[in-house]
Amino acid sequence: MSTLTLISDPQTATVLLPEFTLVVGIVLLILIPNLGKGTFRLPIPNTNIRLPYLFGGERFAITSSPRVPGAISVFTLLFSTSLALWSQMENPLSDSNVWCIATTGEAFISCAGMIEPSLLQIDGFSRLLEIVFYGALMLCGVAMWSRMPATPRFMIRAQVLAGRREDERIVKLLDNRRQVDFHLLLLMVALGMSVVALASDLFVLFIGLELASLSSYVLVAFMKETDEGPEAGMKYFIVGSVASAIGLYGISLLYLWNGNLQISELAASWQAMDSIDPLALAGLGFIVVTIGFKVSAAPFHLAAPDAYSGAASPVAGVLATASKAMGFVVLLRVLVAITMPDSGEAFWVPIVGLLAAVTMTWGNLGALSSENPKRMLAYSSVAHAGYLLAAVAALGLNASREGDHVVAELIVAAMLFHLTVLVLFKLGSFLVLSMLESEGRGSKLEDLYGLARREPLIATALFIFMLSLAGVPPLSGFLSKLLLVSGIVDATVHNTMSFDDGFMAAIRSLHWVFFLALLVFLNSALSLFYYLRVGWVMFFEKPPTRKRLVYAPFLRITIMLCMVGTLAFGIGPLADHLLTLVSNAATAFFS
Repeated sequence: MSTLTLISDPQTATVLLPEFTLVVGIVLLILIPNLGKGTFRLPIPNTNIRLPYLFGGERFAITSSPRVPGAISVFTLLFSTSLALWSQMENPLSDSNVWCIATTGEAFISCAGMIEPSLLQIDGFSRLLEIVFYGALMLCGVAMWSRMPATPRFMIRAQVLAGRREDERIVKLLDNRRQVDFHLLLLMVALGMSVVALASDLFVLFIGLELASLSSYVLVAFMKETDEGPEAGMKYFIVGSVASAIGLYGISLLYLWNGNLQISELAASWQAMDSIDPLALAGLGFIVVTIGFKVSAAPFHLAAPDAYSGAASPVAGVLATASKAMGFVVLLRVLVAITMPDSGEAFWVPIVGLLAAVTMTWGNLGALSSENPKRMLAYSSVAHAGYLLAAVAALGLNASREGDHVVAELIVAAMLFHLTVLVLFKLGSFLVLSMLESEGRGSKLEDLYGLARREPLIATALFIFMLSLAGVPPLSGFLSKLLLVSGIVDATVHNTMSFDDGFMAAIRSLHWVFFLALLVFLNSALSLFYYLRVGWVMFFEKPPTRKRLVYAPFLRITIMLCMVGTLAFGIGPLADHLLTLVSNAATAFFS
């Protein structure tokens, strides 16, 4: 792809405006905090004329403020989110809103008839996912903007032992450097996730996946003043690197089989096979292993609880929401876009169905026995991955290339709705824990004792988030699970069930995937026990202290917005608007 064309072509630049905004934000994060009073002398004899070159020397007080990097990051993500949302407001199903970016860097209104291979495709589906990614990362940026320590503890300890403190300007500069590193990584994650959402080529998709993943590994280990952070980051990096290597090997096998990594070309070759080629099947299997790690599906989830508990709570929230959504995007691209048959059931339905049953049950049992709130939420995230995998299994029954795709679109819309609202109540839960982490708490259930007496509004917000995670009506978590279950039921009962021959005969006529919907219901009921336990200790246990939590006004406002969104998207006009948005995105995916 020509970089010059990307920049110079007005049409391409307009189409990729949210992504270019991220690149501009990354450049600003590199440049602005480094602005200083450095000068150079003009090489003119007998003169001492010096001109400023703005980089080097003593840093400007304004640009070296610890608040500047966070402001750049948050406003960049907010602007990118607004641009992506604006593009969705204008008839997302129109042909004029579907663009393909060729290898030359040129933008085309349709992929049909393109001579050059397509690397990126911009439509309603990809734009909605970008909104989910940017929103989650923006919430993380706001949270860390409010709570990141000014100076690492070991540095403060060394200064105290030496009987002195560093100059205030140096302390601020150190904090500024740390903030720059964090928020730069945050924008790199956003850029990688954008590439994954837009990719129409498997290799480009892998590049985006690795850009987001490598930055995430560093973010997990970023709080190096804690004992758990570096260990969790290293473990997550090792396991993730192995998973990525397996996925890259799978992609190489698909290239050997087909000679092309275009998703559309792979799909055409897959349909042309009389029987499944072992080489193609092996490549697909290796890629699915990688996806299993990204979505924290059992048994590929073993590094997730440690990573979530060791990372800062806002970062853990990103892993549980945006990173999970990214993994399911890859899963849909690989399993549905490439391997779906012209008619009938996909061959992978039994495998995905089994993974779904094991994942949701294993996740809830792990959360039930956990005494660490972050590990509990990590296992809860595993369970939610199982619910989504159950929907994917049902999708394999109804996403054939022939037919009207009505049921398949319903299932994809339900998945998108769940992934969208999950950002509100799952990440909102981690944001509350982030407030506790600011005072050195949050790693034990006892740290939540009596929170309602210390912070009634914050405790109420966390309780609402817990109820929404459990799927209690009328919250958005209930509506998202209801849509998932409805999609599974529609996929399995659709015109097949009859009670003319008796109840048991009708039950036996059901496809076995139907019972995944029942398993989702039973696991949701099981999850109530550990979610309600959080509410019990907050409202009925004695608090260890009466001191209020850290003030952090922006973080408090963000938590309240998440609470309002959790309520509003469960019932009312906002829920209808979101349903329309995800329905249009699902239609765009199949078109």
